[in-house]
Amino acid sequence: MTLVHQQQQLAEAFAHLRDSQERLSWLLAQARKRPLMDLSLRTEAHRVEGCMARLWLVADFREGRCYYQSESDSLIVKAVAGLMCEFYSGHTPAEILGHPPDFLTRLGITQQLTPNRRNGLSLVWDRIRLFAASHVPAEARRE
Repeated sequence: MTLVHQQQQLAEAFAHLRDSQERLSWLLAQARKRPLMDLSLRTEAHRVEGCMARLWLVADFREGRCYYQSESDSLIVKAVAGLMCEFYSGHTPAEILGHPPDFLTRLGITQQLTPNRRNGLSLVWDRIRLFAASHVPAEARRE
């Protein structure tokens, strides 16, 4: 499934939510369903610095695709970071780099976040983007 298709699915899921409270409730419910990140991965090396909440992001590259997982001690941060990790996981670096998370604003997600949490969201995107960029094939970098 392409990122554009995934974005359309998210838009459909959000279309029936009447207001920001319902969107937030939906995000939090999704976060509660996610399995906890293994404690062995919650290390300083995986910590996203700059977030007020403790946030860990682990990236993996297999068979030409990037995979991400996150965990936070804040349910809201876990919800939004987890949504981004799920959204971008399983896609190639080029796909990820060509599709920044501006769709989150169109869905009304970023508007519900405090400035500190929006900053955390941009730090998550930076980590996702930098990891993807580090795995772009050498021949594609020359183009």
